[in-house]
Amino acid sequence: MAFALKRTPSTPSAPGVHPQALWSYRPQSDREAGDAIVSNLLLHWFPAKVYKPSLDWTYSFWLGTASAALFFLLILSGLPLLFLYVPSVERAYASVKDIEYVVTFGWWIRAVHRISAHLMVVAVALHLVRVFLTAAYRNGIGRSQRREWNWVLGVVMLLLTLFLSFTGYLLPWDQLAYWAVTVGTNIASSIPYVGPQMRELMIGGREIEQATLIRFYVLHCIMLPGALGVLFAYHMWRVRKDGGLAKADREALLPLPRVEPATPTKTYTLLGVARGTAPAITSSSLEVPGASVNAVPDLTRRAIIVTLGTFALVSILASLIASPLEEPANPLVTPNPAKAPWYFLWLQEIVTDTTIKLRSFTINGAFIGGVILPGLLVGVLTAWPWLDRTSADVVGVWFARERRRQTLVFLAVLLAILALTIVGTYLRGPYWNFYWPWEAWPEIPARI
Repeated sequence: MAFALKRTPSTPSAPGVHPQALWSYRPQSDREAGDAIVSNLLLHWFPAKVYKPSLDWTYSFWLGTASAALFFLLILSGLPLLFLYVPSVERAYASVKDIEYVVTFGWWIRAVHRISAHLMVVAVALHLVRVFLTAAYRNGIGRSQRREWNWVLGVVMLLLTLFLSFTGYLLPWDQLAYWAVTVGTNIASSIPYVGPQMRELMIGGREIEQATLIRFYVLHCIMLPGALGVLFAYHMWRVRKDGGLAKADREALLPLPRVEPATPTKTYTLLGVARGTAPAITSSSLEVPGASVNAVPDLTRRAIIVTLGTFALVSILASLIASPLEEPANPLVTPNPAKAPWYFLWLQEIVTDTTIKLRSFTINGAFIGGVILPGLLVGVLTAWPWLDRTSADVVGVWFARERRRQTLVFLAVLLAILALTIVGTYLRGPYWNFYWPWEAWPEIPARI
């Protein structure tokens, strides 16, 4: 099997110029494997050689590659939807209904797009968690490493991913979308002094209407994917400049399996005039034969497997899970309860828990839970590479003993977010009251 066109023997090739249009799946030499990287634009962000331990399935779980595959799938599935969707409050719901029930395989394309968006939020978040738990935001032994800035870039990309999914939430223009966006944007309005103006800037007016739909549509289809694509390209370039995955730095610190002893009779001069004891030759453990492999095919094969596996998983889920479509959006009928998108439900839960009424005085939970706490969380997360004072020995190590305290705090915050999300999803009923799963919700008419 080969991804390449057949070589034409009559075509002369200059040194460093690969004669094939794509690349050989099974290069016959290191030179051919290296040429595939140098001459192929698609493979330019891969080095010619990669450190073998970096390819372990259980180290990175290839979450970055899966995130990139989901982003690519979002673009692929979004292109046909662009031709069918109408960003108008009068026609948006009907166009989505046509996609769901009239267009051939429209339901499947919409489901692929929706599930890819949700899985991308999960994959990018887990990728960030993996980088933190392995201290991969720290610089190791390589020169000119700037992993702390790549970490900051990762945090920004996670926020953009959330915003990309949030802007797409409104487009079906049904009750679920309308009120989820209403709850999300109302949190922004709780900021003192500038909150109402920020909300007005976000939705293009005082009410969610045509201007909001157009803004979210442009952000979702052009601005946010473009920004995310540019940052992703720079993120990958930074990974390459920083020497690949952080595990390579860890491997370089390991003791050499064998040190070549001095050879009394060996000569190290050009003419062999001087004789004597030769120096012992030392090298990095990364330079030991077998420590690194060619990117083609070892790295490209794994990347293709992860990409195709991601596509297959999304396709299967899209065939099994139907995309919801409720009644058309109605600003006069409020569902009870009205919930934010699932990835913001932990914030909605904090807003509820921090809203305290003391007689006539009310502590604004929306400002505390919706602005201060998540703002502090993002700020600390962004600055953490400069606050972490542990040694370089922890770089690329899962759950390093030296980082035990910060690892436990990080996991505790994650578990708290997960628990609040579960409470908001399954245990909050009408008027946002708490109900156990075995308790029935009361029959309450819709608020008009």
